[in-house]
Amino acid sequence: MRYFAMVAAGAILWGCWALFLRPAGLSGPQNGLLVLAAMSLPAPFLLRREALRDRRATLALAIIGLADAANVACFFAAMRNGPVSVAVLTHYLAPLLLALSAPWVLRERPSTRALIGVPVTLFGLALLIIQPGTAFSGLTAALGAASAIFYAIIVLGSKEAARAYSPLAVTALHAPISVVALLLYFGAEALPPALDGATLRVLVGGLVCGLGGNILFNAGLRHVPTAAAGALTYLEPLTASVVGQVFFAESLTPAGMVGGVLVLVTGAWVAAERRAPTRGVPVPSATP
Repeated sequence: MRYFAMVAAGAILWGCWALFLRPAGLSGPQNGLLVLAAMSLPAPFLLRREALRDRRATLALAIIGLADAANVACFFAAMRNGPVSVAVLTHYLAPLLLALSAPWVLRERPSTRALIGVPVTLFGLALLIIQPGTAFSGLTAALGAASAIFYAIIVLGSKEAARAYSPLAVTALHAPISVVALLLYFGAEALPPALDGATLRVLVGGLVCGLGGNILFNAGLRHVPTAAAGALTYLEPLTASVVGQVFFAESLTPAGMVGGVLVLVTGAWVAAERRAPTRGVPVPSATP
């Protein structure tokens, strides 16, 4: 259960983004660039020839970098177009995609509880975030679904990259690729207006929630079935809702409370599934 706890802790840290991003008041592309820049800081110390020789793992790392940039671009566009609830719900189709694709892509044993639990937690998430009178936008749904596809690629790629790279290396080495891709896509729109307190706050968030959260998630992902890890990522929006209520005076409806409990209970149920012992991804000796 230790590795499931690490995946869950990573998702919970991701749910704390609002503590750093909302007070800063920067745009989505600016936040994304700063966060990825912070995650890139350890990169110069993590390049190893032995790991680079594993072409499959290195290709996976490059794909993660491009997919993360596309994920950020699509998700921020969905959030900007609105409604936010539609953007978040469609983005969290990713765990369902992971539960369906992992047996084919990674040759993992299908998880019956994950296949049942993912749509149940998606319903709980809908109860949690949808407010009465919420509108619907086809463009927002399409952008959110696209970000879900890229997010699923990130998780699958991280599992493959772990063949030769440590969790810290997977997190830090893909980030510079994402930074370049974001700059090519957004241009000057991604650059912060000044190096001030708001910029520093987002950079700290990038270190705590981005670097820290991804290291925990990727470390646990080595030993946790991908479908189960996907189900546990629903702790991110649940945590974000709690943060919004506690720190930003956002309201939580009775239906939302039921949805939150449903997400927690289902996630614990998926994590507690009995599985045949499997060999974890070997930790590469050439990386920290």
